[in-house]
Formats: sequence, structure tokens, C-alpha cells
Amino acid sequence: SQPGACGVVFDNWFARDFPELCQPVQLQPVSAPHLVVLNEAVAQLLGADVEQLRRRDGVAVLAGNAVPEGSSPVAQAYSGHQFGGFSPLLGDGRAVLLGEVVDAAGTHWDLQLKGSGRTPFARRGDGRAALGPMLREYLMGEAMHALGVPTTRMLAVVATGEPVMRQVPLPGAVLSRVAASHVRIGTFQFAAQLAASQGDTGVLQRLADHVIGRHHPDARDAATPYRHLLASVIDTQASLVAQWMAIGFIHGVLNTDNVTISGETIDYGPCAFMDRFDPATVFSSIDDGGRYAYGNQPSITQWNLTRLAEAMLPLLAPTTDEAVEVATDMLNAFPARYDHHWTRRMQAKLGYDPDQPLADPDVVDDVTAVMRAGGVDHTSFFRSLSAAARGDSTALFALFDDTTQLEGWLTRWQAQLPVHGSDAGAVAAAMDAVNPVYIPRNHLVEDALDHAVNGDLAVFERLLTVVADPFTERPGLDDYAQPAPADFGPFRTFCGT
Repeated sequence: SQPGACGVVFDNWFARDFPELCQPVQLQPVSAPHLVVLNEAVAQLLGADVEQLRRRDGVAVLAGNAVPEGSSPVAQAYSGHQFGGFSPLLGDGRAVLLGEVVDAAGTHWDLQLKGSGRTPFARRGDGRAALGPMLREYLMGEAMHALGVPTTRMLAVVATGEPVMRQVPLPGAVLSRVAASHVRIGTFQFAAQLAASQGDTGVLQRLADHVIGRHHPDARDAATPYRHLLASVIDTQASLVAQWMAIGFIHGVLNTDNVTISGETIDYGPCAFMDRFDPATVFSSIDDGGRYAYGNQPSITQWNLTRLAEAMLPLLAPTTDEAVEVATDMLNAFPARYDHHWTRRMQAKLGYDPDQPLADPDVVDDVTAVMRAGGVDHTSFFRSLSAAARGDSTALFALFDDTTQLEGWLTRWQAQLPVHGSDAGAVAAAMDAVNPVYIPRNHLVEDALDHAVNGDLAVFERLLTVVADPFTERPGLDDYAQPAPADFGPFRTFCGT
């Protein structure tokens, strides 16, 4: 293929290889598309021509008003357990996969439009999206990328010039999302249903081969490739969630249709960052029972992976009983894999060498008890700990009303620091490199989105610039490092539909 109007080369790998897992879509034009924000770094990653994307023809593609050359738009089909209840058919109700963009290195990147209109899976939805939630997804994706967390990223947000009806009319928008792929646990669940109904595991096996080639190539040469694939996904998800937990991130809607096989964070609807440390923290307006609370994310991820293993049973062994035994052994290893990744992350955050065992390993887990008892801000605690490593504990002690529990823990923490680095400055610098000073705090995000929806993008753009460099403390940005004021809240997030 040759580059099209936006300077990119399209493949239609998924649409071509899995017609039973997607439906062709006719794009639905909008009346007055206008480019709101363009991610030049992502455009360059794709090999796109930035200036072409900014022009009318490029904006038409980003809005869904024009099909780029080489693209065969489809909506992907998938199932999903939503808050524990199984929906056999969900699919992209308001998203369209334009295809895979092939970069200069030959890597395939999904390019998807979100909010571009109804698809065959829209059910009762309008297929559209509002400007605020799309800007939120853009901001959160870029923040997570800057924090080093695997994530889908956003190419652009285009205003449609048309309202969408939610509780009130809201300005509409289309988001263009980039991912290593959009294959989810729910995709495997849907393929497993097809395989069972047809009495043929062909589509399930082809899907597994597809993701092995695309995301987990080490499995290709393994003695049992599909077992290796499942083990690899289990470890990838354990690592991803450990990274979320280490920065206080709460996904908010961790359904099986929102868990990617690639290990990228996807769907930034009800997500938020925790201020005051509390494992029971929930922000999502629809999570009444706290299923997806901060502290539940590891166990829910294991639950979700169990659903993936169930879908893959026909590929794991000749008999169901043997396959269940194999899958059970793999899933039982999840807590240990998660603890491995969590411990490494936390040791780095505390100034220790993640590759070296501690004489007092409980100091890692006990820090969460200290933070919880003190009700302190998660991000501020770890950043203040860097100053304590330099010898100044003033900011750290100021976070606590009662420092008794902190003092006992701090003595144990400091006692082990010389073992792992006698240069206090070097230890503190290493801590600063993994403990952000700036995150997209909820009150700042809401303020930025309120301004943006009302036509003032300056606050949003300023916040985007700050969170794009989260580890470097800069003068004049003190307000971006502070927790929410006391009169903010209770804070609730929404899925955007």
C-alpha cells in the first residue's frame, strides 16, 4: 500500500483475517468538524503528516467524514463480563476501527475512531461522544504514557459541531485512539462462543495465533504455544496492575471487555487518581458495591484472567479436565506474579534496589498501613519521602496529624537505605525518577474540562503540559502538586455514555 491523504499506510489485518469477529461500518459524517487537539508525537509515531492532518482533508478523516485511502472500517465484536454479569454480545457500539497503520519499522498500530456514530453493535446508543469525556481520555492517556504505564494513546480530538444528548445537551466530539491492538479478553470470550456453536475451534485458534504473532511472539516457539500465551498474558496483566497500584490509579470499570491482551490500559471513562490513601476508594458513579475499588484491582484482574482461561480451554489440553487443571495452576500463580511486580515497583519508590532482597521486607507492605492510618495523600507521601532521604523530613511529617506510626516505620526504612546506596542524593534522585510530583488530580481535570467545554482550551493545554513531564518539579507549578481542596467532592466519575 501507498501512503494516503494523511501520509500513513493502512493494513486491514483484523478485518481481513476475522470477518466473523467484526462488522463493516459506513462512517456517518458530522456537520462542522473542527480540530480541538492533535498529538504530534503520536502522529509522528504513525508516520503521519502532521500538517496534512491539520488541514481540512485530514480533519475530515479524524472526524469520520472521509474514509482514508486503504482503510476498511469495521466495528469489532466482543463479549464481556460487566460488573460480574455476562453479556454475550457487546462490541464497538460507538467506535470504528479504521485499520492498522503500518509505521516505518513495520509495526502495526490500530487506529480507531470513538464517537463516530452508530454501528451494528450500538444497541440503543446514539454512537456519539461528548467533548468533555473525549478530552478526558486524551489527557489521561498522555499522563499515563508519561508515567511509564502501558496505555492506549490518542491521536486527536475533533469537535463535531453537533450536540449529543445526555442528561443535558453537550458538544459532540470524535476521538482517534491508537493501540497496539484492541483485542480484549472479551474478544476471546466471543470467539469461544462461536467455536462452541460451530463445534470447531478454528476461529479461537486463529485469534490466539494472531495475538501471539502481534503481542506475545515468544509463545510461537514454545512447546505448548497457547499455554505459554496464557501465562504471558497473566504476567503482563500482573505487571500492568502493579503499575496502576504504585501510582494510585483506579481504572473504575475493569470489565473483561476493557482488558486488552496487549497489556495496554484502555477506556478512561470512570478512571481517576486517588488523593487520600484508602484501598476502598471508588469514584465511578455506577460502582455502587465497590467492585472496582482501588484495593480490589489485583483480585479483579485475576478474576478477569480466569474468564480468559475459560475461553481458551479448548486450546490448552486435549480434554476439558486436563485443560481446567492446567489453567487453574496458571491462575493460581497470579498472586505471586503480582507480588513480584508490586514489590519491585515499591522498592524503587522507597529508594531501594528492586533487584536486591531486603533484610526487613515487611517495610514495603507496611508503608501502606502507615499511609492508610494517616489518611495522607498518596502522591505527596512518596514525593516527600525523597526529601526525607536527603535528610529533611519536614514535608513528610506535615502530612500526618499523628506521626507515631510514621516514626516507627521511618526508622526501619532509613535503616536499610545505606545497604542499597550510601549517597543520599543519588538515592533521592532515583526516588524522584519514579515518584511523580504531578498527576492529573481530579479537581484539576474537572476544572480543565469545564473550561474546554465552554470554549477555553488554555487551562486544558496547561494541565496537559504539566502532566506530560510528571517527575520534574518546576517553579510556578505548586498548585498542580497539591491535593484537592477540602470543599471539592464527593467526586464521582462517569463512563461518558
